[in-house]
Amino acid sequence: MATSHSKKAAAFLENPERITRHDQTFWGIRQKRDIQARLLPEWEDLREHASQIKEHTLTHLAEYLDEFATNLEKKGAIVHWAKDAQEFNEIAYGILETHKVQKLVKSKSMLTEECEMNDYLIKRGIDVVETDLGERILQLMNLKPSHIVVPAVHLTRDEVGELFEEEGISKEIGNHDPTYLTQCARYSLREEFLEADAGMTGCNFGVASAGDCVVCTNEGNADMSTAAPKLHIVAMGIDKVIPDYDSLAVFQRLLCRCGTGQPTITYTSHIGKARPDGKMHVILVDNGRSDIIANPTHWKTAKCIRCGACMNTCPVYRRSMGYSYSYFIPGPIGVNLGMLRNPKKHSGNVSACSLCLSCDHVCPTKVNPGSQIYNWRQELESFGTENKEKKYIAETLSKVFGNYTLYDAMTKQASLANYIPNMLMNNKLNPWSAGHAMPHFPKKPFHELYRQAMKELEEEKKKK
Repeated sequence: MATSHSKKAAAFLENPERITRHDQTFWGIRQKRDIQARLLPEWEDLREHASQIKEHTLTHLAEYLDEFATNLEKKGAIVHWAKDAQEFNEIAYGILETHKVQKLVKSKSMLTEECEMNDYLIKRGIDVVETDLGERILQLMNLKPSHIVVPAVHLTRDEVGELFEEEGISKEIGNHDPTYLTQCARYSLREEFLEADAGMTGCNFGVASAGDCVVCTNEGNADMSTAAPKLHIVAMGIDKVIPDYDSLAVFQRLLCRCGTGQPTITYTSHIGKARPDGKMHVILVDNGRSDIIANPTHWKTAKCIRCGACMNTCPVYRRSMGYSYSYFIPGPIGVNLGMLRNPKKHSGNVSACSLCLSCDHVCPTKVNPGSQIYNWRQELESFGTENKEKKYIAETLSKVFGNYTLYDAMTKQASLANYIPNMLMNNKLNPWSAGHAMPHFPKKPFHELYRQAMKELEEEKKKK
């Protein structure tokens, strides 16, 4: 049964201060993105080029994956193929068990969130430690990411400070200065890196021609996860492969600017083989990606590079927060990915869109998530998840708008609604009244005023 986004959002909207802060934070990131875009005269050319590269790669995916895997193996890496989340988790656990790993440190990876790998490994006795600061905070709070790039930005520094005090990470009670808390986290994580038997990273881009896994971070935790332990595992969706380094240059310029508004990411790490005396395993995961590419209407979703720009600009996401969505990835791209995963379960998210299409305009690879959400709305009836009230209202309005005589008569009489007692209009039976004031209808409809204005204009012309 689909969970309504609006009902889940209602709980967060009860705290206007938190929502306002959330809205302003992500709008600030959107503004930084716009500044960076304006500094590059070739910005729109880059977007078009990136879109074409993705389309080309997805339509030749088998060739590039084969090239990527072959070049990795030539350098000594061990490549595995996983058809779904279960197989991915089994492969990851098999590698860790073979090497008698007790502690795994990992950098941020939405693929492992997608496959629920942490829980799978922890249940089998492996200590999994998130090393991205935001992810580590959420792991200690038993929460999921609220954003794919800045997963814990919805939390206040006081909430983080109190958490660090409870966990013994912070020693100075009441000191919630961000610099101090970051330093405390660094000291704590340094011990985890040194004690770990294995490290795992995600992969932003897999360069086929070189057999290199490229990881983009701002904290350097991915480098520590690969350099400190002798065993390194890469978790990579098959949609992350790109042809060559010329392609990477295009995506790298777009990813950082769209994701965080930076001219460049702090660390762009290129990993193609294991550290000396170490081992490197790369797990290439499908988990429904082939089905997305094969979808004639929604295949463009596979072009997404997970920059989060669509979330940063989305007025619905900014004012309802990530936990209002039923899919683990929120925002416009999450709505589409959730529908591709399970339309009956996640169709409640489709209403979380104003169709402003701002996300279409900022997407670096022209996924056009807002336009695709519109397409999903047209398909809801086939899944049996359409809103019956909206359907009947739309059918009624269609008849009204399709009959001028009826439309003219109704709009002329609309002002009579102004005399209906307020208590009869603003109640639970009228969904519009939740968060809206009922409009005051003018005595004359716009089309009548316009017609009168045009008539007066014609008369003025004749006098001249």
